[in-house]
Amino acid sequence: MGRERATALLVDFDGVLRRWDPAVASGVERAYGLSAGVLGEIAMQWGRLQPVLTGQVSHAEWMASVADALTPSLGDPGRARAAVEEWQRYRGEVDPDVLAFVREARAGGIKVGLGTNATDLLDADLAALGLVGELDVVVNSAVVGVHKPAKEYFRIACAALETPPSRVLFVDDEDRAISGARTAGLPAYRWSGPDGLRYLRAALAY
Repeated sequence: MGRERATALLVDFDGVLRRWDPAVASGVERAYGLSAGVLGEIAMQWGRLQPVLTGQVSHAEWMASVADALTPSLGDPGRARAAVEEWQRYRGEVDPDVLAFVREARAGGIKVGLGTNATDLLDADLAALGLVGELDVVVNSAVVGVHKPAKEYFRIACAALETPPSRVLFVDDEDRAISGARTAGLPAYRWSGPDGLRYLRAALAY
């Protein structure tokens, strides 16, 4: 017996639907005399990141903690805050190829959900990027209180899509998330760029 055809799609945000220009952070780091990559390194430290991804602290509190961690390097709390604020003003860009695919899938009768480890800033980001109304559901880890790759996250996402896991095709750019989805019973595709769209269109056959 062949695999059931997917009738819903769950796509990651950062790295799939939204992309980031690394030159922005690099420019801020150079302007403030910071070492290359330090903003991302501090922000992504798991002890600092995990609470904001599960809604225990706000995006603003998370960024305040990054500024605090930068202060010893810059010697001035105000300068550290200014560096973080300048970095955070850039909210990324929508990948037009992925957005076109999402629109095609929805027009073809496929439910599409955004499945993302995000913060309480997500709704504002979706609005700023013109994505309000482009998705059927949004499953934000900061709202549901659990993050990818936990099995519970995918259970919640499938319930939001009103579709059994075996029929929800998941797309993400991180191996851990892909493994977690498959463990939860979802077919999953590791995203590496627009070349993957041909496979996804064929898999959905909308």
